[in-house]
Amino acid sequence: MDTFKTVTESQTTLTELMIPSYANFGGKIHGGIIMGLMDKVAYVCSAKHAGAYCVTASVEDIDFLASVEVGELVSLMASVNYVGRTSLVVGIRVVSENVKTHEIKHTNTSYFTMVAMDDNHLPLQVPGLILHTDVEIRRFFQGLHRKQLKKYYRQEESRIKSDFEMNETIELLKTERCRIERVK
Repeated sequence: MDTFKTVTESQTTLTELMIPSYANFGGKIHGGIIMGLMDKVAYVCSAKHAGAYCVTASVEDIDFLASVEVGELVSLMASVNYVGRTSLVVGIRVVSENVKTHEIKHTNTSYFTMVAMDDNHLPLQVPGLILHTDVEIRRFFQGLHRKQLKKYYRQEESRIKSDFEMNETIELLKTERCRIERVK
């Protein structure tokens, strides 16, 4: 497959009213509700680009910057930022709008890595990405950079496990908020 699609061909916006059953005991919308909506919009955006069923492979950085209230509209704007051979990175920006005051808050931004699947549930090659704007070029480059960082972090985790030295670690942890009470 040597096809390419533009970023705008798969851009997707999902808007949903936040209802009382979505709220936690503090009256704010559950983070899990927002995360579920993010997964849904990531699926739609990636499936539109791939022309196939897509599954979530990983989620990066869901930091909640502002709370969402019952009665607000939440809009999730998704865009394919980067593509590999079978994977796509979908950037999602989430905003909430108070329909009475028209105040708009940026609640979070995240990146979902999705993998396209064929009818036999095997990874499927996705179309390449046509980049038209400086923003699209920057986002693609950032996606590539995040992929390289993720590989580096995995290697570092493996190195830490293999090079783990208990006495050095205990010494380093003395300045942290933990108390070691080893059981024999």
